[in-house]
Order: sequence, then C-alpha cells, then structure tokens
Amino acid sequence: MNITAFYLLFSLYITALIGLSLWLSRRQKSGEDFLLAGRNVSTRLSLGTTVATMIGTGTSMGAVGFAYTNSWAGMLYGIGGACGILLAAWLFAPVRRYGFMTMSEELSFYVGAQPKMRLLFALLIFIASLGWLGAHLIGGALYLSWATGLDLDLAKLVIAVAFTVYIVIGGYTAVVWTDSIMAIILFIGFVLMAVLISVQAGGIVALTHQVPASQSGWQALSHIGLIPAISLAVVIALGVLATPSFRQRIYSARSVSTVRRAFTLAGLLYLAFAALPAMIGIAARQTAPDLADHQFAFATMAVTVLPAVVAMVVLLAGVSATLSSASSDAIAGVSILIRDMVQQCYPAGFNQQRLLLLSRLSLVLVALLALAMALMSNDIIRYITSLIATVMSGLAVTALLGRFWPGFRWQGALAAVLLAMTISLSILLQPDWLRFWGNPVLPAFAGAMLGAVLVSLRYQHQVITPLSSMRRLRQERQRFLQQGSFVAESDGAHLKNNSLSAADSRRESSV
Repeated sequence: MNITAFYLLFSLYITALIGLSLWLSRRQKSGEDFLLAGRNVSTRLSLGTTVATMIGTGTSMGAVGFAYTNSWAGMLYGIGGACGILLAAWLFAPVRRYGFMTMSEELSFYVGAQPKMRLLFALLIFIASLGWLGAHLIGGALYLSWATGLDLDLAKLVIAVAFTVYIVIGGYTAVVWTDSIMAIILFIGFVLMAVLISVQAGGIVALTHQVPASQSGWQALSHIGLIPAISLAVVIALGVLATPSFRQRIYSARSVSTVRRAFTLAGLLYLAFAALPAMIGIAARQTAPDLADHQFAFATMAVTVLPAVVAMVVLLAGVSATLSSASSDAIAGVSILIRDMVQQCYPAGFNQQRLLLLSRLSLVLVALLALAMALMSNDIIRYITSLIATVMSGLAVTALLGRFWPGFRWQGALAAVLLAMTISLSILLQPDWLRFWGNPVLPAFAGAMLGAVLVSLRYQHQVITPLSSMRRLRQERQRFLQQGSFVAESDGAHLKNNSLSAADSRRESSV
C-alpha cells in the first residue's frame, strides 16, 4: 500500500471532518446542542452512530484478532454485542421520556437522587468513559501505525488530536453524522472482504475446513474453555448495557420509538454480521500464520484481498470508526464532568455561552486523560474486558435493579459497586482464577447482584418516589444551568401523566 497516498487520504478526511463540524456548529446555541444534539437525533442517525460504534474498534481490532487465534469463537463478540443492544432497546429505551442528561443522573434517580450517590456514579462512569475512549484511541492508533509505520505512541497522539479538533467544533451532532457515513463504508468493507475471502477459499465450507480440528465447530469453545467463552459474550453484552455512550444515544434520540427502532435494527444487523469478523480472522491466520500482533489481522486482510484503493478506503473507515466511537465516549465523559462533577464545585451554575465554552474546554481535558490511559496498554480485548468487569458490572446491576425493582435502595447500589470492584480485582490479581473465568465479569456481576438485593432488603423501611427524585434532579439542573434549558419538556410531565413504568408505579404506590 502506498503510504504517501494513505497520509494524503487521511489528511483530506480529517479536513473534511473539520469542515463538516464547522457547518454543523452553526446550529449550536446551547450546551444541550453541543452534548446531546438538541435531543433530536433521528432513527437513521441513531442507527448509523450505533452501528459505527459496534463495528468499530472492538470488532475490527478485537473480534477479528480474537478469531485469528480462536477461529469461530470470534463470533462471541458479535453475539454478546447484539444481545446487549437488543436488551437495551427493550429495557432502557423508555428512560428517554425522563429527559436525563447523563447516566449518573439516571442511576441516582433510581435511588432517590441522592447527591452523594450521584457523585459516586459520576466518578465511576467518568472513569468508564475515559477507559472506553482510551480503547478507541488504541484501536485507531493501531490502524494508523500499521498503515504508515508511525510509532504507536505517536499514532495515539495523532488520533487524539484529530478527534478532539473536530468534536470541539461540531459537538455531538458532528459525531452522529460522521458515524453514520463511516458505518456504511466500514460495513461494506467487511462484507466485501468476507465475500472475497469466501471466493478465494472456495466457499464457506472450504474455509471451515482450513480451521484446525481442535478449533472447529463447538471445539472452538472448548479450545478457549466454556466458561471463558460465556464470560466474553456476557462482558460485551454488559458493556453495551452499562456504557455511557450508548446511554447518550438514548438521551439524545428524538423519542422512545426512535431509539428503540434504531437499537433493534442495529442489534439484528450486528447479529447477522457476527460471523464476518470470524471469517476474516480465520482467513488471516491462513494467509499470515506468523503475524506478530493478531490485532492487525483485519488490516492485513484488507491489503491482501481488496484492491489497493478500496483497501485504503476501508482502512480509513476503520480509523474513522475508532474516531467516531471515541467521540461518543468523549461527549459522554464531558456531560458527566460538567453536569455531575463541576456542579459540586460551582453550584451557582452557568449561562449557555459559558456552558458551551466549558464543554469544549472539558473535551480537551477528557481527551488528554484518555490519552494517558491509552499509553499504558496496547491490547484491546484485555483492556476492554478488565475495564467492564471492574468498573461497569456494579453499574449494570444498579441500572437493572433500579429500573425494574421498586425495593432497590441506595445502600444496595453502593454494595453492588463495591462488591463488583472487589471481586473483579481479586480475580485479576490471581492468574489461576483469571485463567478459569477468562475475565471476572460472571462472578463480579453475580456477587454484585446478590449483595445489592440482600442489602436493599435490609432498608425497605425507606420510601423512594419517582416524583420526589425527579423534582430534586430538575431543581438542581435549573439552578446549575440558571435558565434551566437542559430540562426536557417531559421531566415532570412524564411522571404526572400516568406514564410511569410498572416498577415506577409500584414505587409511587408505596408512599
């Protein structure tokens, strides 16, 4: 591949992103426009940004690389991701009605909008956002480094600067548009690669025969171990349920039906797509059996089976997908930093012009922190699974119990978070335990769930009502934002118009 041509294409692409961001920035008049695209993202854009994230870093780097060493077990990433997004569509799409701005707002709502619990949730979710952002920086840097020979750490810096510049200008609106464009290119690239690989191998059956007997069919699961295989699928599914950037897509969507349609279509599409990364990984193993870094399997096959110009476009789309995915997590991190953390230090609030400036400055800070985390690791799958199991298992438990169990209390949420972190870190520090489980998510999630239920049962005498929780959140937003422009029209109306979920209705009836 012509390195000079790739540099030129990459530069033109970044320039185009900046131009698009400048054009879209004309519509930005408030912090809500910058961070949530005015809460008016359509089904098509929601679908595009969701698909781009799901087939971005984790799939093109993680899943294909995993299939390179574990053959058809590479499908586990797609199966777990599809299950996660489909569950999110039907379990959590309705929270759009509440007008939340951040995931920490949502979780605190479930436990009475306790300020200290919201701050704890904010800290954990902020760390998770930085972690996901770091993973996408690693993925984009791996693409760029492989394609150009650029030093990996320097490539991470280039990727961080690139996405920061165009998002500082265009905000979340720029994210959803660029996501949607690149999702189409990357998806076509995956399909085209899979078709050409299948043709070269003489068909899917012939490709399957190239897999060692110890890794074919169900043997692929026994090769890595049944429990580690289940752990990988579960950790990806929980990652979707508890990832702040996916919640950001719910909060920014035009309506509940908009996000539900987008997530359902994305989940079904991704489920059908699950075999493609595995096919590419298997073919890469046959083509380049001595590949030094299995995370380069996708890039290797792109330049091997695709025409030169198409290969450059697909590789650029891969870089772009990591940029777009990174941008979503950066926006989620900035929202939490401003809404839930800065407020603790500056309760008087900001007007819209200052808030817009603060959002942009905060984005630069978030990018720098994520870059520091990304410089500590180069392994996508290990990075992601450790992050989810340690930080996000407890948050997933809190979201599920808070959404559907009226008896959930803030003490149970605290127990879930602490137990998940303790169990996960204990397993990560014990190589034998880690080898048995694959990653700590199963024991961490189960322990957090059990602990949250038992502790909450101890405090059933406390009364929590959705109306009082939403009233507290709404008052804080109005005070912090001075004009209250972040308060969605449905904040109180949804609760007063008998539109409560079953769990919320039971909570209210307990007063």
